[in-house]
Amino acid sequence: MNPVQRPEMFIIGAQPVCSQLPGLSPGQRKLCQLYQEHMVYIAEGAKTGIRECQHQFRQRRWNCSTVNNTSVFGRVMQIGSRETAFTYAVSAAGVVNAISRACREGELSTCGCSRTARPKDLPRDWLWGGCGDNVEYGYRFAKEFVDAREREKNYAKGSEEQGRVLMNLQNNEAGRRAVYKMADVACKCHGVSGSCSLKTCWLQLAEFRKVGDQLKEKYDSAAAMRITRKGKLELVNSRFNPPTPEDLVYVDPSPDYCLHNETTGSLGTQGRLCNKTSEGMDGCELMCCGRGYDQFKSVQVERCHCRFHWCCFVKCRKCTEIVDQYICK
Repeated sequence: MNPVQRPEMFIIGAQPVCSQLPGLSPGQRKLCQLYQEHMVYIAEGAKTGIRECQHQFRQRRWNCSTVNNTSVFGRVMQIGSRETAFTYAVSAAGVVNAISRACREGELSTCGCSRTARPKDLPRDWLWGGCGDNVEYGYRFAKEFVDAREREKNYAKGSEEQGRVLMNLQNNEAGRRAVYKMADVACKCHGVSGSCSLKTCWLQLAEFRKVGDQLKEKYDSAAAMRITRKGKLELVNSRFNPPTPEDLVYVDPSPDYCLHNETTGSLGTQGRLCNKTSEGMDGCELMCCGRGYDQFKSVQVERCHCRFHWCCFVKCRKCTEIVDQYICK
């Protein structure tokens, strides 16, 4: 990272804000003082990551529930499980996404539009310009800020604690790379009456839902690892291919998340809605862990009989329907 041009502008008055933010490590607090204007976008990126996590796991026993403290996800994060791996990856991805976009929108003084070189396969008569999302800066800043917490920890080589640090760093990188690699060329047509005789192209971030979908696939194929005496992560089962920097890894088995457990941080599935006809994880048999379920009726109100009126609005009626729903005992 290049230091800001006039860091004193950011340090003056920054100390109270950065010292009051809960959950920052000492290294992150220093970066906060230097890059205070970035903090709102780091928070925005983290929230994007949380929302995406809750979408991806909405039909699982663990549904990415948050708690009201600085750990965000509670004691679940103390276990080096697949779920923890996903939350680290999607949170890091959210920070890259938010910072990259803030650069493009001119919200940060230390970066601007993307400076990515013109792709070699872009047709000659297409212009490479516009203002692209600065994913290079977003990636570098997120690496510096998000990884600071792990890099300042100093555990004994080969210890379980060091294994967890390496796991977190790997998953942070996987999340950042998902955003970086999925950014693609976007173009806009110019010409008389939209003839598209000329195109201007730039680099654009992928929709974050697509990033979340890819990280969910990485979650499903995450590699079980263990720490060696030399302080390296190795596969528990050597028959599998070693993980690439884009893969998720974990060091602890996941709890079953069936019952409320203060030790593991599991909230259990009692009271969760389930799908009686599904055989998947959202089905009542799996979601309720064999405890059974209760049935109740609820009234759903939906828009219906919509008609387009010239010009230019759509008018709908409201239709009510009584539906059966099921919740876990």
